[in-house]
Amino acid sequence: MQVDRSILIERLRVGGCLASFPTDTVPALASRPQDAELIYKAKRRSPQKSLILMAADAEDIWPFVTGSAAERREWQRLAQVYWPGMVTFVLPARDGVPRVMHAGTPETLGFRVPDCAIAQDILAQTGPLATTSVNLSGTPPLTSLAEINRAFPEVLTLREDNLADNGGSYAGGGKPSTVVEWASGEW
Repeated sequence: MQVDRSILIERLRVGGCLASFPTDTVPALASRPQDAELIYKAKRRSPQKSLILMAADAEDIWPFVTGSAAERREWQRLAQVYWPGMVTFVLPARDGVPRVMHAGTPETLGFRVPDCAIAQDILAQTGPLATTSVNLSGTPPLTSLAEINRAFPEVLTLREDNLADNGGSYAGGGKPSTVVEWASGEW
């Protein structure tokens, strides 16, 4: 269902819904973190496959991770280089992150800050969201508004006239983000 950006943001703030918006990689399928089960159900995704917590700014990510002061300095150093951008960091997750987001990897979670004005605007107003690509599990990501609306008619999408600051495109870069994992004290 196509809606204006303000309606999409308001519905995400309230929760209980799924929304899609462009990013710098592939369009996101998003929900409030506590509603992440909606993503799994819509995509027919295994609960063993973790989601990504996406935020507008790196500062919005740090409350959700846990680690030593030295580790945090290293993560922040790398975030300054790669965020916003097409890189997902897999880091130790705090207990407060809803378990449904990372049941398959209960100790860690993927975190990302996209380099896309629309995504950053939405995330700045909703706070961090549970995200993944828009597609049925095991199929290629959908990259057009028409494909997304056909496959997921219940998902809130942005009206085409709301895409001007993304060059009118829903697709982003068309490729998933690069994933780097912090394990045993190193990348």
